[in-house]
Amino acid sequence: MEKKKAPHVVNDINVTPMVDVMLVLLIIFMVITPMLNKGVAVDKVKTKNAIAMQAADKEDAILIAVTRNGQFWLSPGNNQIRLEDIAEKVRDLQTNKLDKTVYIRADARAKYEAVEDVVDNLRAAGVDQLGLITEQAPSENPNQQNKPAAPAAPAAD
Repeated sequence: MEKKKAPHVVNDINVTPMVDVMLVLLIIFMVITPMLNKGVAVDKVKTKNAIAMQAADKEDAILIAVTRNGQFWLSPGNNQIRLEDIAEKVRDLQTNKLDKTVYIRADARAKYEAVEDVVDNLRAAGVDQLGLITEQAPSENPNQQNKPAAPAAPAAD
């Protein structure tokens, strides 16, 4: 009886399945990435003493964006909204919510009047907790980060 020989070993790597998986992942990331940005893109106001508001990043956080040309966008949903509809829509979104905070993210070049109109409409809706979303300004002197200003010297009589 003759001994059977094993098939020849292939030393090449088959990369076709790997390329297929990578292309699918690339497509998924290309579709998902634009959805990760919550709300409309605005150039936020830069402040020296910004406070991080992690609750504003939650999926169900109520966020109103004011663009530089005076448009208003309401999230969740990222829908453009008229100024006169803000109170009603926010009241509806706040029903059965524990955190009643509404966050305002305004463009640095937006008119102050537009932001003030949003605040007025939110107050009319019964909102008493507002958060203003800003961006941390770059520090000019790295040694002076987050140090309070020295108190002024008392005036001499």
